[in-house]
Amino acid sequence: MKSIESKEYFEQVKQGEGTVFMFTAGWCPDCVVIEPYLPEIEGAFPELQFFKVNRDDYIELCQELDVYGIPSFLFYKNGKEVHRFVSKDRKTKEEIIAFLNEAKNK
Repeated sequence: MKSIESKEYFEQVKQGEGTVFMFTAGWCPDCVVIEPYLPEIEGAFPELQFFKVNRDDYIELCQELDVYGIPSFLFYKNGKEVHRFVSKDRKTKEEIIAFLNEAKNK
């Protein structure tokens, strides 16, 4: 999963036809738990682009997007947010896959 390196890059890549942003942080235990599943999840959705956003590096962006719990996932199509999976709760691989399947159809 590629990392967002600037706010400008975030704005650019969200213009894609299916872009998923995972908001995370190195200190987040729930983020670490799902880390091993991410390559498999990405592989199951080759039509989507996946990016990590380090919450600590982009705290203002998180505030703008109302992302206060991590890990959180935002799904964009053509520059617009179409679906989100945002909470402070631990997410399972199955929940993430269900979110992506639902988001693709919006």
